[in-house]
Amino acid sequence: MSLPKGFVPRSKAPLALAGFLALPLFFAALMAASLAIEKPRVIEWSRPHGRIARVYHDATGSVEVKIWLLALVVALLLVAAGWFASFLRYGIYVTCIAAVTEALALTARLGRWERHHATRFPNGEDLLPDNQPGGLVNHGQWEHEAAKTVHSLVNYTVALALVATAIVVFRAVRRSRGPLPVPPPPPPQTGGAPTTSRVL
Repeated sequence: MSLPKGFVPRSKAPLALAGFLALPLFFAALMAASLAIEKPRVIEWSRPHGRIARVYHDATGSVEVKIWLLALVVALLLVAAGWFASFLRYGIYVTCIAAVTEALALTARLGRWERHHATRFPNGEDLLPDNQPGGLVNHGQWEHEAAKTVHSLVNYTVALALVATAIVVFRAVRRSRGPLPVPPPPPPQTGGAPTTSRVL
């Protein structure tokens, strides 16, 4: 059973490119979402003289699920844009623009998310104070590395999208010039075969 004409994509290339670019974008979104909404589970109780004791624990499972879902939504939005673009004449360009737009959007508030995450984790991502033995990362160190990773993955995604665009433009220009001219055949040889003489 064939699909109606309006539901048949012009090309599968935009969707395939979107799926390819969605992979680095997913991991960039995963790190960005962690910086944006991750927070430790805090337990507080009163101590003598009105002091408050506070202990930090790992984030709850619901927070972790939200982080993964947000990253998945970002990747699926790009795949959906690629599917829509597969019905358009210049779908590859639409996919590349969508990938670049989503990638750059992840960095718009990245600096603020980095600072807020460090504030929510005053003892660092490993939940251990900097002066306590056994600490793996210092306060703010994980956030800085996570932000660098997001920027690296975003740059990688943008570079791949630009390379794909350049390839498509090159092929379009080559097709517009028509096929390469066929060189003429070599002229036929005239006369007999060359002879050689031997001196005795």
